[in-house]
Amino acid sequence: MESIKVHAPATVANVGCGYDTIGFALDGVYEEIIVSKRSDDRLVLQAIEGADLSLDPEQNVATIAAKALLDYFGIKAGFDFHIKKFFKPGSGLGSSASSAAGAVYAVNQLLPNPLKTSELLPFALEGEAFASKCYHADNVAPSLLGGFIVIRSYDPLDYFALPIADELHVLIVRPSVEVKTSEAKGIVPKSLDIATARNQWGNLASLIHALHVKDWSRLKASIEDFIAEPVRKSLIPDYEEAKVIAHDHECVGFNISGSGPSMFALFIQMEQMIKAKKEISDLYAKKGIICDFFESRMSNQGCNVIEGK
Repeated sequence: MESIKVHAPATVANVGCGYDTIGFALDGVYEEIIVSKRSDDRLVLQAIEGADLSLDPEQNVATIAAKALLDYFGIKAGFDFHIKKFFKPGSGLGSSASSAAGAVYAVNQLLPNPLKTSELLPFALEGEAFASKCYHADNVAPSLLGGFIVIRSYDPLDYFALPIADELHVLIVRPSVEVKTSEAKGIVPKSLDIATARNQWGNLASLIHALHVKDWSRLKASIEDFIAEPVRKSLIPDYEEAKVIAHDHECVGFNISGSGPSMFALFIQMEQMIKAKKEISDLYAKKGIICDFFESRMSNQGCNVIEGK
């Protein structure tokens, strides 16, 4: 193939109690990346639709990730990149992660001896690290691989997949404020007391068990976060009010998606999700805040080829 178009899903990371540790891919919220071979060895960002991002290949996560892959192979090759985003950067849905994952996935497909998709994660991480100023795979891993991913260790990199809960409907609520990942990470506590750490570990273990046995009341209790949510919720207007509405409509989990400002709410009943969506929409409308919504499911599909020629 000389050119390829790939789909790279958006993601929900942290999922409450799993700071930098867990995340899942979304179905229906994504970006598309077209990568084409060049006759020289330059990496060129031709266009980025849907976002005002740098076209400098040394300042963009897509080309930084792609270069890391090419450097690994020792290949001097050039590619054009055309990115189309269907969700905004700074929304807490892993925009930089999907660009990094999609770019390395696409370039890898155009190489003569491509790696397995699972082997691409370290290179996608290089792009993600540029955006957030640290290494974390809770967005980039599910975007690349699909599914609900747990990162057990970063050194060495080790991860595993949890079962996807087909019964769960995911409502994404995104008020029109921007929260940069690097800034949101800066306000998270650098140290924890034993009681806080104990509560967080207990919730993470409980969440993993809840997904395996489909215990939704346990899932709801486990998603409580003692580390990031207490400080980050101040960056999101009317966070507590939106959370109360979701819980009033039988959601089985509510928290901040990644660094925010997007929030996620999990529902078993579609009709309850629709009612919650309307009330949250009315809440923000009364405050004069524009708010976007995405209705989705957890997805086992990571980066994949839409078209190649």
